[in-house]
Amino acid sequence: MDLLVFLSRDSPRVKYIFRHIFHDILGLNISFTQEKNLFIKSNIPKINYSKQPFSDELFFNSSDFLFKNNIEREDLVVSTYNNVKIFFLCNDSALPFDPFAASFYMLSRYEEYLTHNKDQIGRFDVGDSLAFKNDFLTHPVVDYWILFIKEALLSRFPSLSFKKHQFQFINTIDVDNAYAYLEKGFVRTLSAFLKDIIGLKFESFRKRLGVLFFNKKDPYDTYKQLLSIHNKYNLKTIFFFLLGNYGLYDRNVSYKSVKLKKQVREISNYCDIGLHSSMGSIIKPRQTMVEIKRLEYLIRKKVVINRQHFLFLNIPFNYRNLINAGIEHDYSMGFPTHPGFRAGTSFPFYFFDLEKNITTNLLVHSFSVMDVSLSHYLKLNPTNSLQLIKKIISRIKDVNGTFISIWHNESLNYENQWRDWRFIYEDMIRYVIDERI
Repeated sequence: MDLLVFLSRDSPRVKYIFRHIFHDILGLNISFTQEKNLFIKSNIPKINYSKQPFSDELFFNSSDFLFKNNIEREDLVVSTYNNVKIFFLCNDSALPFDPFAASFYMLSRYEEYLTHNKDQIGRFDVGDSLAFKNDFLTHPVVDYWILFIKEALLSRFPSLSFKKHQFQFINTIDVDNAYAYLEKGFVRTLSAFLKDIIGLKFESFRKRLGVLFFNKKDPYDTYKQLLSIHNKYNLKTIFFFLLGNYGLYDRNVSYKSVKLKKQVREISNYCDIGLHSSMGSIIKPRQTMVEIKRLEYLIRKKVVINRQHFLFLNIPFNYRNLINAGIEHDYSMGFPTHPGFRAGTSFPFYFFDLEKNITTNLLVHSFSVMDVSLSHYLKLNPTNSLQLIKKIISRIKDVNGTFISIWHNESLNYENQWRDWRFIYEDMIRYVIDERI
C-alpha cells in the first residue's frame, strides 16, 4: 500500500530512516513531497513530518536532528512511554517523542562517531552507550517504536495493511581457534609444552600430550557435536572462520593447515560460511581481501558474509573497508561484554555512513547473545545466563524480530570455564524452537 510523506525540506537522513521503517519493516510504498498543496489534496494515507500540522494527515512533530549534516553531541533526555524508553521528546504530535530521530540515532550508531571511551583493545565501551546508561540495552527499543508508529497509522488509516514478520533464529558459531592443541606447528607447540612445565600446569601438559601423541580428541574439535545438534533442530547456522595471519590477537590455526581446510570444506556442505575478519585487518585493511580470497578458495563460493574477530567495530572505517572488499552482510553489531541490542533493533538494517551522509548496501545483522559475554565478562552462572537469554528471546518474539546468537566451538568442550555449561546451548535452542511454535 502507498504512503505519502510531507517533508519541509530534503534530507538523506530522513529518507534513510523512513525507508527503513515504512518500506523495509512495515512494507509500504513510500513517496516524499515538499509541495504543501499536493500533500493536502492527496487522498492516500499520509504523514506530515514537520513543525506544523495541515489538515487530515497523521502529524509527527519533527526535531531538527535529522535535518542536520554535521555530527555533534545531542542533549538527550530519556523518558518512558508504554513501558518503553524514549528520547527526542516532543509535544503536540502523534507520539510524545520523535521516533524517527530516535531510531536514526540508534541505527546509525551516532554516539560512536562522538568522542567516547574505549576498552583495553580499543573498542567502543558499552558504558558510554545511551542504552546502557539508561537501562534499555536488553530491549529492542527501535522495534517497539516502529510498532507505536504502526498503531498510530492504523488508528488514523484503518485500511492500511502491513508486511507480516515471523520470529526467526539465526544460529552462528565463531571459530577463533579451530583446535586447542593440533595444527599449531613445532615452535608454538614446543613453547606451549614449556609454558605448561614452567607454570606447573600438569593437567594441560597431559591433555596436550594425549592429543598430539596418543590420538586423543582435541577439546576444541566439537564440530560433529555441533552439526548433530543443528541437524536435530533443523537450524539455519553460519560458521565464521578466522583465517588471518598469526598475531597478538589472532592466534588461530594457520590457514595453510590441511586439517583445517578439510574441516572448513566439510562444514560448508551443511552450513553457510562467513569470514571472521582478523584483528590484523583493522591495522591493514587490504588484509580483509586477502582473507576473503583464502576462504573463497577453500569453499569454492563467493564470500559476502563477515563478522569481526573480537567484534571489533571502528565505525565507520571497518564498514567502509568491508564494502570495498565486497562484503554484503555483517554480523558484528553487538557488544562483546554485554548481551542486548547495540543498535536497538533485532531486524537487519543498511549501514548509513554518517560522515558521508549516504546509505550503503551493507546489511547489518545484530546479534543479542554471546556465550563469552555471559560467562567471561559478566561471570554469570549457567542458570542465570539461560534466564537472561530467555528474557531476550521473549522480547524479540514480542516484535517478531530475529534472534541471533554467538557460540564458539571451544565453549562446547565443557572443560575449565565451560565445565557446568553442558546443557545451556541446547537448552537455548529448545527454548527458541518452543517460541517459534
